[in-house]
Amino acid sequence: MSQPHRKHALEIFRAALEAADPEEAVARHLRFDGRTLRAGSRRYALSAFDRRIHVIGAGKASARMARAVERILGARLSGGLINVPDGTSTKLRRIRLNPSGHPVPDQRGLDGARQMIELAQKAGKRDLLICVISGGASALLPLPAPPMTLPEKQNVTRALLASGANIHELNAVRKHLSLIKGGQLARAAHAATVLTLILSDVIGDDLDVIGSGPTVPDRATTDEARAVLKKYDIRVPPAWLHETPKPGDPAFARVQNLIVGSNRLAIDGAARKARELGYNPLVLSSSIEGETREIALMHAAIAKEIVANNRPVRRPACVLSGGETTVTVRGRGLGGRNQEFVLAAAIAIEGVEGVTVFSAGTDGIDGPTPAAGAIADGTVVQKARKQEIDARTYLNDNDSYHFFERMNGLVRTGPTGTNVMDIRLMLVTSD
Repeated sequence: MSQPHRKHALEIFRAALEAADPEEAVARHLRFDGRTLRAGSRRYALSAFDRRIHVIGAGKASARMARAVERILGARLSGGLINVPDGTSTKLRRIRLNPSGHPVPDQRGLDGARQMIELAQKAGKRDLLICVISGGASALLPLPAPPMTLPEKQNVTRALLASGANIHELNAVRKHLSLIKGGQLARAAHAATVLTLILSDVIGDDLDVIGSGPTVPDRATTDEARAVLKKYDIRVPPAWLHETPKPGDPAFARVQNLIVGSNRLAIDGAARKARELGYNPLVLSSSIEGETREIALMHAAIAKEIVANNRPVRRPACVLSGGETTVTVRGRGLGGRNQEFVLAAAIAIEGVEGVTVFSAGTDGIDGPTPAAGAIADGTVVQKARKQEIDARTYLNDNDSYHFFERMNGLVRTGPTGTNVMDIRLMLVTSD
């Protein structure tokens, strides 16, 4: 692979991360002049909240979102609690971070979720709860509805993750197995004022899907949750599922849900950087979903069309897309949707010169691996074959991580502190 192309791909990805910075996103939507807090188009006179202002929430970007709130409100904050993934290094003064299990929930997350629901239940009309929610909040806020236990919820979560269920399906089930998701946190805090700041990691920015919408009216029903479980042949006792508060419920009368950032910010930042580096950027979509291998084939076909005919964009080109694909796990290997995308695309562009394929999660984590994603070009499959490494065998075993580990194609960033789905890019040049 050309070193300049690899370097450019990484620079474009870093620009995407900077554009989706959680602290900047909160700062753009939250203002405080010493008396009035402005959140989007709404204003809150803090004199009305003479008791407490607490910050609660969860997610991969929630710590940095909370830090922005701390900087804006300072001593006006009473405190708070945020469930965050292990490895979160953000330092906060007034808000306690509670490292918890992700993507499979654990007891630490349950303990934190229980404390948040108790705080919400105690809050009165002169309390303000500021919730910060980002991708990962669903797993980080486990509070299974009895008689379901945490180990049972862990088993259901693992089965759904392995099935290829998309985030809408996954969270439709999670909400109806929980006491905090699907608007139930808002219902617990019905006497208080609730302001929720949301960093979207969901295609379409559906509020009730992001983090399973703990303060959002739930449009999904138990019937839909049962349908998802049936689709993937996952069996749960009927008593585990219960209904959630719906649009029009009075529990949401004092709730504001505000999206502060999404994948579009990251894609726009990537496009700007690509243009600075001399590429003609083409944004396919910030909301691509579907089976990872099929999406990879579509991207590869576009790259081949650019190489052959200079369309739909002229070389040198940077083709960008965002969103979140799904992998149906059939093998026993190790990988994530981004690494699998790059491996499938690399197989499809074998022998095509001048094409570099890159895909990574903006959170710096791709599936159950320590990599954010991978990078490859049209020569990697041939190079692997010379080393008696068969790319298709690795793909069939869902073992993209070990393929790219051997071929020096892993992208490692560590946790980035943000989470707005994935960034995929293809650089198509004339050399």
